[in-house]
Amino acid sequence: MTLRSCQAIILAAGQGTRMKSSKPKVLHEVAHLPMVCHVAKSALGAGCDQLSLVVGPDMEQVHDSVKKIHSNIVAHSQIERLGTAHAVLAAQADLLDPCDDVIILYGDTPLVRTETIEQMRKNLAGGADIVVLGFKTETPGPYGRLLEKDGQLVAIREAKDASPDELKVNFCNAGIMAFAGGSILDLLKAIDNNNAQEEYYLTDAVELANARSLSVVALEADEVEVQGVNSRAELAKVEETFQINARSKAMAQGVTLTSPQSVFFAHDTKLGKDIVIEPNVIFGPGVEVSDNATIRAFCHLEGAKVASDCVIGPYARLRPGADLKEKAKVGNFCEVKKSVIEEGAKVNHLSYIGDAHVGAKANIGAGTITCNYDGFNKFKTTIGEGAFIGSNTSLVAPVTVEEGANVGAGSVITKTVEAGALGLTRAKQVSLANWATRFRAKQAKD
Repeated sequence: MTLRSCQAIILAAGQGTRMKSSKPKVLHEVAHLPMVCHVAKSALGAGCDQLSLVVGPDMEQVHDSVKKIHSNIVAHSQIERLGTAHAVLAAQADLLDPCDDVIILYGDTPLVRTETIEQMRKNLAGGADIVVLGFKTETPGPYGRLLEKDGQLVAIREAKDASPDELKVNFCNAGIMAFAGGSILDLLKAIDNNNAQEEYYLTDAVELANARSLSVVALEADEVEVQGVNSRAELAKVEETFQINARSKAMAQGVTLTSPQSVFFAHDTKLGKDIVIEPNVIFGPGVEVSDNATIRAFCHLEGAKVASDCVIGPYARLRPGADLKEKAKVGNFCEVKKSVIEEGAKVNHLSYIGDAHVGAKANIGAGTITCNYDGFNKFKTTIGEGAFIGSNTSLVAPVTVEEGANVGAGSVITKTVEAGALGLTRAKQVSLANWATRFRAKQAKD
């Protein structure tokens, strides 16, 4: 396999009118990643070192999105939509000097696994000229049927063109196909549009290959893996499938989910072992959580790193750039953004820490905020190791509280608090004897 070159052609020209959306269907996200990018990732994981993308007119944003996954992808425009074979031929220039293996994938089928594509490639390496991916279902309805004889796939019959006996077959076409590079272009050019839809079906390559005594085989995938998306409801179903799989994988790798169905992962969530995740936790993209961390209920994490033995929440929000070192704690109703919380430091209740560096074993009291934005620019707050910030403190950046310093509760700090010092900005408390008694008496008379 490692000696065989591989090209993937991803068909993504569909407008997706049933999505009722102003953006291309394949850019709708599953687990915070566009569907077409899921497909590209699976192809790259299976060793497809060349990617071609077929898009419709004015769909540059699809190309731009996939370029973030693979910078060398080549995009081709399908002006007319005359069927799947016609769509593949839009990338004809990339097939003039073909790879050993050519995989045809669909941008709206985001759950296809790397392992499945690898298995298709293994069949090509074993001598197959075409490999077709299929699935078995109790509701074959509109799907094309895979017709086999003696282990050879002899035809794929579209439902509209199938006979009554062929419609009884429940082994259906998933659309995904793999071709030996040396034969794909000739087969594509031989396909005609003599069918009910007057379209150029990629599936007709199977019968053409049989007529040329080529080897054609079908592989079976699980139905949920090859489900496509044509509507918002189907997008939600695919998201549900992704999350079920992600939760199962997390638990199998040593993560405790106390309420699995209420936890939602992103496509790139990275988790260590012996992590405990309580109910109603949501992971946005770019989150890494290390061993023995605890994420309490109702937390939201995005673009954050959580080191081992940290405790987060409940009701905490970690925004992009939050970087928690070992044994750090972010308590309930706290928000951390673009800040380093060093080892053993604590950010307690109802605090906001943004654009800051909090030293090891520092203690941030309840209701503390870093005032990091002046309406035009962001500024940094630095809190030294072992510093203690009293409750309801406002730290007006740029500002520094040095190592071992204390800040009194209710202070507004605008200047450096030196190491070991106490910083205070409270006015002196005044007590007026019997004032409250006289006030209540007056109010009672009125």
